[in-house]
Amino acid sequence: MLKTFTYYVILIILIIGLFGAGGLVTEEFKTGEGCPKIMHIPMCLVILICFLIPFIAHLFKKWNILYFLFTGLASSIALVASIMQFTGHAECPKTTSGTPMCYYSLILFSSLILLKIYHQKPTKL
Repeated sequence: MLKTFTYYVILIILIIGLFGAGGLVTEEFKTGEGCPKIMHIPMCLVILICFLIPFIAHLFKKWNILYFLFTGLASSIALVASIMQFTGHAECPKTTSGTPMCYYSLILFSSLILLKIYHQKPTKL
């Protein structure tokens, strides 16, 4: 029962992330100002891919290594971006309320990693 609940919570978080990152990618392609870039690569596109691959892996209940690889990569990017935002060395895109989205990304990806670890634990009889 709790494993099923965890499965759907992970799915909901991934869908929220896909819509959030997808909106930034759309803005990036429209205006070129949607998100920060590293070597001309929009980081929101990287984050979108880091939501998409785990979403597919989770749906098919396979490829856990890809799930953890991409959520770990995105979590690392979000951590670095959050630290740089906090110290004033970078500007993350902000929500309408003014909260940097890199903070939300860090929370979402950290949650996805922890929930998946829990979800994978064998059930005790």
